[in-house]
Amino acid sequence: MSAQNGFHEEEALGKAYDARLMKRLLKYLRPYRAWVIAAVLFLLVGSLAQISLAFITQHAIDDYITTKTADGFLLVILLYFGVMALALLASYGETYVTMWLGQKVQYDIRMEIFRHLQRLHLGYFDKNPVGRLLTRVTNDVNVLNELFSSGVVTMIGDIFTLLFIVCALLYYNWELALITFLVLPLLVGATAIFRTRVRDVYRKVRTALARLNSFVQEHITGVKIVQLFTQEERINRKFDSINKELQTHHFRSVLYYAVFYPVVEIIGSLSLGLLLYYGGFRLHDGSLSFGELVAFIHLVQRFYRPIADLAEKYNILQSSMASSERIFALLDTQPAIIDVAEPKHIDRFQGRIELSNVWFAYNDQEWVLKDVSFTVEPRQKIAVVGATGAGKTSLISLLYRFYDYQKGSIKIDGVELKDIPAKELRSHLALVLQDVFLFSGDYAGNIRLRDQSISDEKVREALERVGFGRFFDSMPDGLKTEIRERGATLSTGQKQLLSFARALAFDPDVLILDEATSSVDTETERLIQKALDELLKDRTSIVIAHRLSTIEKADKIIVLHHGQLREIGDHAELMKQRGIYYKLYQMQYKKQASQKEIRANIAG
Repeated sequence: MSAQNGFHEEEALGKAYDARLMKRLLKYLRPYRAWVIAAVLFLLVGSLAQISLAFITQHAIDDYITTKTADGFLLVILLYFGVMALALLASYGETYVTMWLGQKVQYDIRMEIFRHLQRLHLGYFDKNPVGRLLTRVTNDVNVLNELFSSGVVTMIGDIFTLLFIVCALLYYNWELALITFLVLPLLVGATAIFRTRVRDVYRKVRTALARLNSFVQEHITGVKIVQLFTQEERINRKFDSINKELQTHHFRSVLYYAVFYPVVEIIGSLSLGLLLYYGGFRLHDGSLSFGELVAFIHLVQRFYRPIADLAEKYNILQSSMASSERIFALLDTQPAIIDVAEPKHIDRFQGRIELSNVWFAYNDQEWVLKDVSFTVEPRQKIAVVGATGAGKTSLISLLYRFYDYQKGSIKIDGVELKDIPAKELRSHLALVLQDVFLFSGDYAGNIRLRDQSISDEKVREALERVGFGRFFDSMPDGLKTEIRERGATLSTGQKQLLSFARALAFDPDVLILDEATSSVDTETERLIQKALDELLKDRTSIVIAHRLSTIEKADKIIVLHHGQLREIGDHAELMKQRGIYYKLYQMQYKKQASQKEIRANIAG
C-alpha cells in the first residue's frame, strides 16, 4: 500500500448514517440514560420556551399595545422575561449535559480501545503501523466526542424545534405558512450544494492533516539523520508544501461557510419579504392582527436556524460514521493468543522446557522454524546461536506465547505451553532484549514497572549486581532521577544494563537473553558478563548471542540454520565437529583479532 493510499484509507468518509454503527454507538449511552433524558428534556423545554415567546409577544401587542391597555401589561412583561430566563437556563443545562456526555463516552471508548490493544498479539502490531493505532485512540475518538456532545442530542433538538415551529406557523395562519415554505426548495438546494462541497473539502483537509502528522512524526524522530546529512532546507521545503496544501483546503472550507450562511440569511429575507407583502394585505382586510404578524415573523426567523445547523451536523455525522467504522473494526479484531477454557497450572515451577517437532510460520507455510526438538533441564544454561534469520528470536517469541506454533509441542514442567494461562506463564519468565525500551519516568519506575512489591532496596541491589552502580552514584536524585523519553541521555550499554536490572528485580525462574550484549562496548560487556556468572546460577537460562565468546561456558549450545536445528552440544564438542558452529567461531575470532590489531596500530 502506498502512503497516499494509506492516508485515503484513514480519512475516507463513509455513509452519513449507518443504522448498524449507530446502534453500537448508542450502547455507550446506556450507562448514562438519565443524563440523556435530561439533555432531551432541556432541549424540549428550551424549544417550547423560544416558541412561547412568540405567543407572548402576539398577546402583548394585540391585547395591550394596540389597545393602549396598561392594566396587566407588567405581568406580561414579567412573563416574557421569565420565559426568556427559562430558555437560557434550559440552553445552559442542555450544553453542559451534552458536553459532559461527550466526555464520558469519549473516556469509555478510549479506555476500551486501549484495553483491547493490550490484549492483541504481537502479530497484529507487525501488520498495523503505530501511527494508525494512535489515530484510533486520539483523532477517531475525538470525532465521536463531537458526535455525542454536539451531534446526536442537538440534532434531535433541531428536529423537534422545526416540528414545533411548523405546527405553530400552521396554527397561526396556514396560508402565510405555505408562503413561507415557498422558498424551502431554494434552501434545500443550497444546503445540498454546501453539504457536497464541504464533504469533499473535509476529506481533503483530513487527508492533508494525516500527511502532515506523519511527516512531522517521521522527521522529528529522525532529526539526527536530517542534521547529519544537512537536509534541513529540503525537509523545510517539503513541509512547507504539505502545510500550504492543508492551509488551502482550510481556506476553501472557510469560503464555503462564509457563502452558505449569508445565502441562508438571503433566503430567509426573501421569505420574510413575501411574508410582509402578503401579510400587509391581510392586515388591511382585518383577517390578520398586527400581533399575529409579528409573532409569525419571529417564528419564521427561528425556522431557518435549525435547518442551517442540521446541514453542519450532517458532516459531523458522516465523519463519525467513518471513525466509528474504523474503531469497531479494531475492537472486533480478536486476540490470536487466548487462554484455553480449562487452563492447567504448574504448582511448583521447576523450569524444564521441552520442544518436540515444533514448526512455526508467521505466514502460512513460510516456515521460520522446522521440526525443532530439544530439552532444557532445570537450572541449565542453554545458548542458541545461528546466522541472522535462523529463527532464534522466533523461538523466544514462542516460549513467551507472543505467537502460537502450528505443529509440534512445547511443554514446561510437563504441561503443554498452550494450556498454561499466558499471564501465569510470563510471570515466571524474564526477557532482556537487544533493543531496550525505557518508559518516561524515573529509574525506580523503569525497574519495577509500577510493581510496588519490588522495594527500593531490591531495585538498588539489582542495579548494583548488573554493574550499573558506578553510573548511578553520580545521579543527584538517586532512584527518583528522571529518564528522558526513551532514555535519550543514556548510552546503549547503560540502557541494556537497566533492562538487565529490570529482569533481575523480578527474580524470574527462567531468564532469557536475546542478543543482550551484542551492542555494548568491551568494558560494559565485561560488567554484564561478570554479573551473569553469578546471576545464572540455579536458574534456567536461555541465551541468544552473536558474540560466541560470551556463551562458551554454556551447558548446551543449540545451532540453528535456516530454521532447523543442525547441531547441539557444549563448546568443546561443537568445536571438534568442525561444523557450522566451528565456522561461526573461526569467523568471529579472526574478526576480533583484526579489530585488536587495528586498535593496537592506532594506539601505537
